Amino acid sequence: MDDSTDQVPAEPSRHRGAEQQMIDRLWDFGNPAASEERFRDAADDDGNSAHLRAVMATQLARAIGIQGRVDEALAALESVAAGVPAADGGKDAAELRARVAIERGRLAASAGRPADAVPELTRGVREAALAGSTFLVLDALHMLALNDAGHEEEWAAEGFDVLDGVRDARLLRWGVAMHNNLGWTMHDGGRAEGALTHFEQAVDAADRYGTAEQRHVARWSVARCLRTLGRTDEALALQRELSDARPDDPYVQAELAALTEAEPTIEP
Repeated sequence: MDDSTDQVPAEPSRHRGAEQQMIDRLWDFGNPAASEERFRDAADDDGNSAHLRAVMATQLARAIGIQGRVDEALAALESVAAGVPAADGGKDAAELRARVAIERGRLAASAGRPADAVPELTRGVREAALAGSTFLVLDALHMLALNDAGHEEEWAAEGFDVLDGVRDARLLRWGVAMHNNLGWTMHDGGRAEGALTHFEQAVDAADRYGTAEQRHVARWSVARCLRTLGRTDEALALQRELSDARPDDPYVQAELAALTEAEPTIEP
């Protein structure tokens, strides 16, 4: 791993909190096409600063990429990168370089090319640290923990170290994804007891700082791990609670089927 990621992030610029609030407001990950239109409007809005328009363009690229239009997404990122100095340029420039690198990494990861994703994401950590954007540092670290095979726990540990130093609830929400993702790495590696600890920590983080969707997924992961551990009564009780809240969730129904020895509806 690149030891340049050990840099201490600079103090964040004040505008970044408002930026992230706007990004959160415009995103609907369940409807990337609608998100694309909102980010396109924001990227084209002359009422926004040039920096903010560029930030919105990186999210436009992400929304396009989620829809499978990878070349178009990469072209949008290249357009942002072309307007940013390759080095220096201040914190805003470093932030844009970080966002471009992270989104390139995300595109490579979604295309099943982790070897291409890792250097981009590592660059994203470095540039985010220079920009003083703890949010982007955590975003890049959580992606590295998903894609850098053999180093998942090291990247997650870096993320947890960063989280230990923050108090902002929006930043602390990253703990949900980091614990859940590490839990699945351990679970799939045959370390279910350790995985359960991280799944339970994901539930705690989701209850404190997460969205309704994160709270649901975190509890599902705990229940799934309990089944692996043979604690089927606990797993069944938890899946039934989830089913009461979301009776149409196919993943919950698949687990209920598996736990009651019925024909499963989804591969485990």
